[in-house]
Amino acid sequence: MPSGKPRLLVIGSRGFLGSYAAIAAKSDFEVAEAGRSSNGGPGLAIDIRDQSSVQAGFRAARPDCVMLFSAISDIDRCQQFPDEAEAVNLRGPQNVADACAASNARLLFTSTGAVFDGEKHGYSEEDPVSPVSIYGETKVEAEKAVLALGPSAIVVRIALVIGFAANNGTNSILDSLKKKWTSGQIVALPVNEQRNPIDAATASRFMLELLRKSAIGIFHIGCSDPITRYDLGLKLVHRMGYPRNQVQPQWEPIPGRAPRGPDHYLLTDKLRAASAIPIPTCEQVIERCFDVAA
Repeated sequence: MPSGKPRLLVIGSRGFLGSYAAIAAKSDFEVAEAGRSSNGGPGLAIDIRDQSSVQAGFRAARPDCVMLFSAISDIDRCQQFPDEAEAVNLRGPQNVADACAASNARLLFTSTGAVFDGEKHGYSEEDPVSPVSIYGETKVEAEKAVLALGPSAIVVRIALVIGFAANNGTNSILDSLKKKWTSGQIVALPVNEQRNPIDAATASRFMLELLRKSAIGIFHIGCSDPITRYDLGLKLVHRMGYPRNQVQPQWEPIPGRAPRGPDHYLLTDKLRAASAIPIPTCEQVIERCFDVAA
């Protein structure tokens, strides 16, 4: 029976952040979940690269709102396989944006701090984009396609999402680090890459609030204070109870990897003004990861 709630289609609900958002949305939305294939389980199969697949998914879900998480977020893979990156990260969002326009559905699209070159400290939503990687380039073009929807579109940029996976089989930084540290491995992390991370649960709360409030335009989501990846690793290894020396500083870029901006600190003043949810500190973000996992 119809619930009376607005219908929300979560594309990429089997991924790390999408799975958190799909779970959190169920209190306020009638949620339809979609992934590239159903794998015999519940939910829709939508391959965003295929316009007909997207259109069929929209006919089945009849969404009022859409959250698009599906993407190739591996920066190095995008650099190595640019055609694949363009198909998924650019043409995919274009197909979803076209379907939203045809069905009068609002769209929230997840983007990245990699749309900036990282050569300044603190980026606002109004700063010009300047990507240095193919991943960042595809996200910039996808943002344009989404924002062309006008008052039906939200673009959310996040520099770094952390947390433990909500579903088996999804990748997360914390799960990867815990596995390595448990086996005694030493992890080298960059000392010159600053980010302001956000935990997946809090990021989901912010995004759903923006949808409920009918916000429009670009919003940056992250904690209030930036931190280097190395210092974040030190805090995480301590919080998980492993020896400090299992985190080592990485001073030089790894040869063969895609370029990365050194400083992707995303300013959150616009989000602070639009949201009733307080912007968390980095320490709060870390603790929330473990609160969810408990």
